[in-house]
Amino acid sequence: MKRRAFLGSITGPVVAACAVCMGACSKTGGDSFTSGGVAANFNVDLLTNLTTVGSSILQSGVVIVRLAAANVPASFTAVQAACTHQGTLINYNQAANKFICPNHGATFSTTGAVTQGPATNALKVYTVAISGLIMTVTG
Repeated sequence: MKRRAFLGSITGPVVAACAVCMGACSKTGGDSFTSGGVAANFNVDLLTNLTTVGSSILQSGVVIVRLAAANVPASFTAVQAACTHQGTLINYNQAANKFICPNHGATFSTTGAVTQGPATNALKVYTVAISGLIMTVTG
């Protein structure tokens, strides 16, 4: 098959595939995941979870991170797990002490504030309370 005929035969499928990819990466709807995160009301056993500084868990749509050693609310942060840009699950990067969206690179501080776009809205921050070795996350 000659090059011109080959290129002509694949043009349709390639254009269709590119259209799907471009649509998935478009900013249509912009920050469409800014509904304030999920409603949360659950407990975490600190005897078996979040035992070291920098450790994190994902539970009920919330990422919880231990920032310091003491078992007091200020030693933890709890934020919505979905990036406010397009809803991708964020990750906590201990070395950088921030949350990072692996999809488009948005970053957030441990207080949920946007530190780098494309996200423009902060993450929802949940209330952390501790009684003994039981953490309660609400919001």
